[in-house]
Amino acid sequence: MTTDTTFAYTFPAARGVQSGRPCYIAMCPMRLVPKIFKFNEEEVPAELRAQRTLNRARIPEISSYLVENFADYTLSAITASIDGQVAFEPTADTGLGQNLGNLSIPMDAQILINDGQHRRAAIEYAIQEKPELGYDNIPVLFFIDEGLERSQQMFADLNKHAVRPSDSISTLYDRRDILSELARSMVKKVEVFSRLTELEKSSISNRSTKLFTLSAIKNATKTLLAKRKGDPIEESEMTLASNYWSIVAQNMPDWQQALAKKVSTSELREQYIHAHGVMLQAMGNVGAELLVRPQKQWSQVLEGLSRIDWARANSDWEGRAMHHGRISKAVSSVILTGNYIKLELGLPLSASEQEYEDGRK
Repeated sequence: MTTDTTFAYTFPAARGVQSGRPCYIAMCPMRLVPKIFKFNEEEVPAELRAQRTLNRARIPEISSYLVENFADYTLSAITASIDGQVAFEPTADTGLGQNLGNLSIPMDAQILINDGQHRRAAIEYAIQEKPELGYDNIPVLFFIDEGLERSQQMFADLNKHAVRPSDSISTLYDRRDILSELARSMVKKVEVFSRLTELEKSSISNRSTKLFTLSAIKNATKTLLAKRKGDPIEESEMTLASNYWSIVAQNMPDWQQALAKKVSTSELREQYIHAHGVMLQAMGNVGAELLVRPQKQWSQVLEGLSRIDWARANSDWEGRAMHHGRISKAVSSVILTGNYIKLELGLPLSASEQEYEDGRK
């Protein structure tokens, strides 16, 4: 981008049309993003803004992502509105060239972000830590401002159809997150997971032939190994976790029946607790305390799983895995479900787990 003698910012740009209005796409050096693009101040009332209030808690996460993945990051476009007269000089009068050229924006024009305010703020912080980022580019989609009402509608339209990917598919595709790698490893190494895991969705439909979700396996295994985001995970720990889940599966006859296609997964979900994520998460809690013991010892303890009555008709699950007959995913439900499993396996409860038990009485 260059500055010409008429005190304008000039971008090489491509021109297009949306709903009869001209729009322009350009590449902007990231070092200029904080200087050019403004965000409506937070103290302005919501009804007089064209954007939501900046959530500053999101900025360090995006900024760290840019800095830590300097050689391998991806950043989507910013959408902005220009409140001022612009000039577009095409490179040709006909053909494709008539929509390729230079877009000049007066320096005194106000450019407000419709979508991407957190990216803009994160870029500013990231460049302070990693100045080289300033020479990279970010695509910008420019619209001509038609007033506050239009800008507010643009914000609503841009976000109305934005759908966050499910935790399962994010886990499947994320190659940077070690916990995602852990979950994918469990699916590869544990037979019942490899055959019965829903990889894309974080919930299972009634007609699905799957029994587990990748996101549930990730969360349960994270608890099993007592890991937090960013913690290193050794190969030996992955092996230990896969051994644990394999032995759990061996002692779950209904899981084996589903694996052999002798019972439908929909029937298991309808009638049993062990076909839901709350049980898997609870077994992560149980295993976190078992794995400090020798494997021979905890594998013998897990044999007791086959003797537990997992039927939803078992009234013992009410107030634990179920509330008013419905499966619950609440933290308290996970803990109380784990407590029941522990007691059935002859394992002691921790002080905090006992507090949850006392709270039920």
